[in-house]
Amino acid sequence: MPRPLSHYDPEVVLDAERDIRARLGDRPLDFDALLAVSNIYRAANAVRNRMEREVLDPSNLSWGGFTILFVLWVWGDRETGELATDCGLAKGTLSGMIQTLEKSGLVGRAKHPEDGRRVIVRLEPPGLEVIESVFPLFNEFEARLTENLDIEEKHELARLLRLVTATADGIPLVAGLENTR
Repeated sequence: MPRPLSHYDPEVVLDAERDIRARLGDRPLDFDALLAVSNIYRAANAVRNRMEREVLDPSNLSWGGFTILFVLWVWGDRETGELATDCGLAKGTLSGMIQTLEKSGLVGRAKHPEDGRRVIVRLEPPGLEVIESVFPLFNEFEARLTENLDIEEKHELARLLRLVTATADGIPLVAGLENTR
């Protein structure tokens, strides 16, 4: 029985890709694009699932909760609209996550100093403690996930994914195409 593209075993994936070409090969489709995008999706899901299970769950963090703490840690207090955008979350989703993080004492909310209708989210000391303890483990896991790539391949992968992301977001491909070090 054929396996779906969501499978992570490289041999099973290659078999599934061959099945797709065999089944749909008579159609004028861009199979290279199909396989590139499906592999982006598969890689993102595999990374997220492993990171949540092995790094974030022990700290009672979801992927979104971790992302919120990380954004606040790196860029400081954020208005909820900015934070939602920065984290790639819908405002409604962010609101529920902020409530959960706030109940745990990891973040706090305050009215915007110039507009009381707007809300600022800040990292609380326990949240700082959590992100500073979890992030090194997260990064260690990132290193393990990319250990089969040499440094140039890591830079090239990051560059190529920035290109795809910019295209998906409708951003002109002017900046960010170079490798960063």
